[in-house]
Amino acid sequence: MNIPSSSLELTDRVLTMAKTGVYRQSVFEALGPIATRRQIRDAIAQAKQFGLYTVSALRDENLGTYYQVEAPSYESFQAAAKALAAVSPSEDLAVQIVATHAALRTMLTTVAGSTMGLGILGGWCLLDGQTQLGRGLWLGATVAGGLWGVQRWIARRVLG
Repeated sequence: MNIPSSSLELTDRVLTMAKTGVYRQSVFEALGPIATRRQIRDAIAQAKQFGLYTVSALRDENLGTYYQVEAPSYESFQAAAKALAAVSPSEDLAVQIVATHAALRTMLTTVAGSTMGLGILGGWCLLDGQTQLGRGLWLGATVAGGLWGVQRWIARRVLG
């Protein structure tokens, strides 16, 4: 019995199966001998972070949800897994990858919210007659928006 060393390996197997398309029941049958149902469900949930998606038109009553993954998302996952394996092979890599994705999303959301907030405050100040402060806040919103654009571009390249 080939027992997976981590949830990252299970996630990788799910994504590998989904490259050509796979039903949920088939994933459970294929991975059942090496992992518990809970571990497989967790691997499917993690795989969704890396581009696994459902094809609702192909859902089957007996086999369940049909999964696929786009090739660029799969390749991005492979590259990230290799990079993280080289850096810290002792820790759970899947947890690190998911944490990195969450941190990037939080960073982008924070900057986007700040951009909107500065823009709204600048508009309010301009309407209130405080033109210098309003222009300063709009300048800040423009800078924050530019920063958000650069961060989003970098995140898309990193996440695939």
